[in-house]
Formats: sequence, C-alpha cells, structure tokens
Amino acid sequence: MKLIFMGTPDFSVGVLEALLEAGHTVTLVVSQPDKPKGRGHELVPTPVKAAALAHNLPVYQPKRLRDAAAEEMLRKTEADGIVVVAFGQLVPKSILEMKPYGCINVHASLLPKYRGAAPIQWAVIQGEKESGVTIMQMDQGLDTGDMLLKRSVLLEEKETGGSLFEKLSQVGAKLCVEALEKLEQGVLIPEKQGESPTAYASMLTKDMGRIDFTRPAQEIERLIRGLNPWPSAYTRLHGKTLKIWEAQVIKVLGGHRSTDHKGQENATVHLPGEIIGVTKDALHIACGQDILAVTQLQLEGKKRMDTGAFLRGYQIEPGTMLEG
Repeated sequence: MKLIFMGTPDFSVGVLEALLEAGHTVTLVVSQPDKPKGRGHELVPTPVKAAALAHNLPVYQPKRLRDAAAEEMLRKTEADGIVVVAFGQLVPKSILEMKPYGCINVHASLLPKYRGAAPIQWAVIQGEKESGVTIMQMDQGLDTGDMLLKRSVLLEEKETGGSLFEKLSQVGAKLCVEALEKLEQGVLIPEKQGESPTAYASMLTKDMGRIDFTRPAQEIERLIRGLNPWPSAYTRLHGKTLKIWEAQVIKVLGGHRSTDHKGQENATVHLPGEIIGVTKDALHIACGQDILAVTQLQLEGKKRMDTGAFLRGYQIEPGTMLEG
C-alpha cells in the first residue's frame, strides 16, 4: 500500500519503521516543524523527521494542516491512505476524506477510554490495571472515530509512564501493520465508540508534577510513576526542587507512626508533607492518607540516586517539612 505517514514524537517512529519493514511504500512523511532547543536555540528535528531522513523519505513540515498549501501538498502526493500517529495537530475534514482508505490512527489507549493527548500517562496515574492500543478510522471528533482493531496490555505493579510508552509503541507498530493488511483484504468491521467512561487525557504540564501531600499516598505514588520520565513529580526541600522518582506506600492504621531518637515508634498526627521518619534507605512522608516511603530521588543540581546514597551525603531530620 502507498501511504502518507503523519507523526512527530518517539512513539510514532516505531510505527513508521514497521510500515517500511512490512513492505509499504511511504510516499511522504509529515511532521511538526523543528523546534529550537538548548542555550543556542538550535533547531532540532522531530524524532519522526530524523527517522524519515535516515530512510531517505521526503519530509513535509507545515505549520498548519488547514492551510491551503498543506492541503494541496497532500492532495498531489500519491497514496492509498494516511497513517496518523501522535501528529500533534487536528486533521481537517478535507484531508480525512482525501485518500481511498482515509486516515488511520494509532491511539495508545483502549478507546473510548482516555481520548486525548496523554493516554499513556493518565492510565498509570488513574491506577488502571490494563491499557492498550486502538487502531481507529479518524473522523472530525477528537479520538471518536470507528474502532478497527484493539489490543490490550496489562500494567505491571510498578509500571511507569516511560515503561508503558515503550510497550504500547511496540504493540501499536505491529497492530497498525495488521490492520492495514486486513483493510486491504476487506475483513475489518468498524465498531462505533460509545461515551468515554474516563475524563479527557489532557496534555501533561510541568505544574502537574507538584506533589500535593494532602492527597492519599496511593494517589501520589501513581502520580510519581505516571509522570516518570517527564515531566516528573516534585516537591521542595530547603528551598530546592526535589524530584521523586520511586516510592512505596505504607498503610497506616490509627494515625501516622513516627520514630523517635531511641528508635521507639509513636502513633501521632503529622502534617501532610512532614518527613516523619528517616531510615537507611527511605524518607517517610506523611500524606493525607497513609505514608509515602521515598526510595529514589533527585535534589536540584544533583544526579538521580537511591535515597540511601542521598542520605549518606545529606542530613535530614524528622520533622522537616516539604513544600507541596
């Protein structure tokens, strides 16, 4: 099949590679414009553009798909269909209906759950037991088109946004190839979506990572995993940003337990965000419910490390308050 491929981030690259490996002809790769990065503001190509150039594929980077020039470029490009994977712009109706097979989308959730820009991370944050990939025939709605093929993936107990990203990227690549093959054979039966049982999976921001210790420790632990590796969950310690990379939940009955200087446990009430215990390998932090035991962290200006290694060079006393 001759295809136009539209995508931008790392997640899209695996699908592009799989299409080429399966023998499809990609006549054009469409990606977002390059963005400046670093102190020199040097323009850096998107991951999809870099992959396309490595395969000597033509690349087109319109600022807006709705512009007449962009529509004309796609119209004159020979293709049976368009594959869209995390492109980053809404696709107008004129382009959706431009090619015989329309626009086929690879979405990283089990639709109709988690429509939106960040379905992978929100599945972890919300404590889902499974996620997956849906191949969808795009329409004018936001991730509302008919479903063509689905594949589920179980989440591990310590699944992070990053680890689930890798799993779903691989599953999505294989499933897209399978879906195109079945489309050509005419054996796929489109399935209408119902109402979404989950909130819109909004785009991630750095502010989302600020930890609110009045929330239950279980929610905070999921937030830490969901925002790993970006934008990361964080608080403030002695005026510096403290990123928290790994933590465990300690269930508490009858109040938070703290440890005094003689090693005796005391059942008492502590403020959310208060460090109530320091062991050789963890910081115990009071939350709105239960305790968060932080086992891996990163203080501003330092490298990421296990809490035990951090405590060997940085003294923290019980009673220290974190700024949430």
